Amino acid sequence: MQGQTIAGAAASTRTRTDLIRAIAYWTFTIPIVWEMVAGSLWDVLQIEYVRVILTHLGYPLYIDYVLGPLKLAGAAVVLAPRLPRLKEWAYAGFFFNYYGASASHLLAGDGPSRWIGPLPFLAFTLASWALRPANRRVQLAKVPAESSPRGWAIPIVIILVLLALSYVMLPKGSPPGY
Repeated sequence: MQGQTIAGAAASTRTRTDLIRAIAYWTFTIPIVWEMVAGSLWDVLQIEYVRVILTHLGYPLYIDYVLGPLKLAGAAVVLAPRLPRLKEWAYAGFFFNYYGASASHLLAGDGPSRWIGPLPFLAFTLASWALRPANRRVQLAKVPAESSPRGWAIPIVIILVLLALSYVMLPKGSPPGY
């Protein structure tokens, strides 16, 4: 009888821990996915805000057309079920994006007010990657993952909603201080 109680308590703790981990994962994941979706839209539309920053940093404006679609693809992959190897690549891309943004401002001689901004997103990327559920990780043993059409529909709807919100919230004009 006591063995059943201990097993029940362990299952309850494991379930609570899994729930807390899942909440933490989505708390860190949604902001980076939204930022990538918004950044993708800003890049593809080549809004003035982004053009001014790229010019200041010395990057060619066409880089927006290279990075924009990749940001959207990465956001979609991180949200989608399955695709664990692509998720690793997407997280690596997110890391390089935020590290590159911070390093670019630092190396251009900008003060901390400019280069520190991407660092919280870099930290959120690392936290999301570290907290991702087992079914979103590359497994050493091949275990067939199952997904339903609804499992794919939810990420698609989330991406579309984030795109719409990003479009509505497009900044106007140059960034402050440029």
